[in-house]
Amino acid sequence: MGTRRIKEEKKVSTEEEKKTVEELKRKKEKIIPKVEKPVVRLIETDIPGHLPIRRAIWHIDGVSFSYGNAVCTIFEEVTGIDRNFLIGNLKDEQLSVLEDIIRNPQKYNIPSWLYNRRKDIYDGKDYHLVGPDVKIKMQLDIKREIEIGTYRGWRHKLGQPVRGQRTRSHFRRGMTVGVIRDKTQKAQQEKK
Repeated sequence: MGTRRIKEEKKVSTEEEKKTVEELKRKKEKIIPKVEKPVVRLIETDIPGHLPIRRAIWHIDGVSFSYGNAVCTIFEEVTGIDRNFLIGNLKDEQLSVLEDIIRNPQKYNIPSWLYNRRKDIYDGKDYHLVGPDVKIKMQLDIKREIEIGTYRGWRHKLGQPVRGQRTRSHFRRGMTVGVIRDKTQKAQQEKK
């Protein structure tokens, strides 16, 4: 009789476990909130509308985690909208305020150590570049390095790593050089 009770208790516990597993599955299903705009265009970048503001602005070139947090803090002060608010539900006026904060950090007293272009080579000022300006400026810098003939410029020109990485094991291109172990491959190479 003792074994029957154990078997019956096991059946009950497995049924209860199945119910709890089903409940957990229902809870885990993603509940997608309603979004007015499925895609938001901000600084020449398409951003999914279902993301919160703090994560959505990372899609823009030139906006990092730290800079994004500073922008969100200023945006909360100016508009009173939380950083976890969905970007697809923002109005056009609010989006223009967000874009202005991202493009003009000096105007909103964001510290200069967060900028991505400090002490510019040409005029010595601090800038923060966003969008396609980042890539254009980077290409111009590489072109200038090549024209000057610096070590970095030569490395760019040769397609080698610029920042001192070793090239023995990585950055290898073209045919491999080494020992040929297979006799048929060796015979084919000798024919050539």
